[in-house]
Amino acid sequence: MTAQMQTTYDDLLRVWLEADELPGIEHAWLFDHLMPIGGDPLGPALDGWTTLCALAARTRRLRLGLLVTSNRFRPPAVLAKIATTVDVVSGGRLDLGIGVGSRPDHPLARREYEAHGLPFAATADAVTALDEACTVIRRLWTETEPFDVAGEQVRLTGAFGSPKPVQAHPPIVIGGRARATLRIAARHADVWNIPGGDLDDAVARSALLDELCADIDRDPAEITRSIHLGVSYDDPTDARERVSAAVGAGFGHVVLGLPAPFPQGAARWVADEIVAQV
Repeated sequence: MTAQMQTTYDDLLRVWLEADELPGIEHAWLFDHLMPIGGDPLGPALDGWTTLCALAARTRRLRLGLLVTSNRFRPPAVLAKIATTVDVVSGGRLDLGIGVGSRPDHPLARREYEAHGLPFAATADAVTALDEACTVIRRLWTETEPFDVAGEQVRLTGAFGSPKPVQAHPPIVIGGRARATLRIAARHADVWNIPGGDLDDAVARSALLDELCADIDRDPAEITRSIHLGVSYDDPTDARERVSAAVGAGFGHVVLGLPAPFPQGAARWVADEIVAQV
C-alpha cells in the first residue's frame, strides 16, 4: 500500500511499475483521503480513484484498489460507475475496498469533509448507508434492467449500470473493526480487512465475524481475512515476524503499508526482504 500523500504521482508510478514485475507481490493499494492524515497537514494528497485509474492503465498484473473507499464521499451509484471504469481500464483487476468512512474522533480525517463541503453523517446513518451501498453497487454491476431503490439512506430512480465490469463482480473488500461494520462484512464481503493494530484484537474481531456469519447462515470461510501492517525500511525483521504471526493466525491476505518517501527499489525490497522470507 502506497498512501498517496506527501508524495508525487511519478514516485507512486515508479513503485507500482516495479511491483507489477514481481510475482511475490499480488496486489497494490492506495487510500481514500482528500487531505493528508499524516505528516504536513498542508502537504499534497492525490485523489484515490483517479490516481488508481491512472495506475491501472499503466500496470498489467497487479490486483488493485483503495484500502478503503469512504462511503461518505460518493453516492453509491456514482461509486459503482467509477469502480466499473477502473475494472474496465485494468482488464478486470479491481478489488472494491469500501468502509463506513473516517472515524468521528480522527481530526485530520474529519477536517476533509468540512474542507470539501461534504456532510459528515452520524455513525448510525453512515453504517446503514454502507449496507445499502453494497447492495446497490452489486445490483448495478449485475442487473440487466433499470431498477428503483427506496432505502433509508439510498434512493434511486431508474438506476442502471452500463457497461458492466469485466469481472462478474469485483470482489468487495470491507474494512473496519467495529461490530456494526463486521455485521455488514458478514453480509457482503468477499474480503474483510482490519487496519493493523494488535494481532490479538484482530483475531478476536475475526472470531466475532465468524459469529455474525453464523447468525445469517453464511459460511465464514467464504470471507478472506486481510490485515494491514505498516513497515519500516530500517527493520524488515520486525515486518517478517508480524507477517508470519498474522498468517499463522489466519490472515491470508496481507497489505504492507509503505511510508513515503519511497526509496529506490522499494517494491523489490518488500519482495526480497519480507515476502520471500516469510
